[in-house]
Amino acid sequence: MFNNTSFESIAKTMKENAEKFNPAAAGEAFKPAMDSLKAWGELAQKQAQAAQAAMAQNMESFKSVKEPKSAFEAMKASAENGLAIATRNLQEVTALGVAQFHSTVDALEKAHPAPQAFASISQGLKTAATSMEEALESAVKRGTSAVTAATKKARGG
Repeated sequence: MFNNTSFESIAKTMKENAEKFNPAAAGEAFKPAMDSLKAWGELAQKQAQAAQAAMAQNMESFKSVKEPKSAFEAMKASAENGLAIATRNLQEVTALGVAQFHSTVDALEKAHPAPQAFASISQGLKTAATSMEEALESAVKRGTSAVTAATKKARGG
């Protein structure tokens, strides 16, 4: 009776395919993933720096507070700044995600055995992602407008 363990099977497969391994091709295939990670890292660093700068600005504005009205104004300015940063961060994250999605779909189409047959699906996927980005942008604008209107109403203006 034939008795083969999983380890032996894996070792045999690795030995047979070791000669076929091309480190340069593997590195090239992994490059888009590394580029994506780099883009997310750079975006996160940029957003963290913006948040730190806003926090430092908020702390400075609170140092000069001497009366309740100026404390309220400082808190209001801080909240408006925080909303602006959150809005910008959301838009940047969405734009990067959609751009990377489009690139992935393009790569799939290019690698597909019948790219012409996949082209309409590819276009539909990219259109859907772009529509989602536009819908989010619209929702963010409506939300920002609502907050601005509520702030003006609260001030009595």
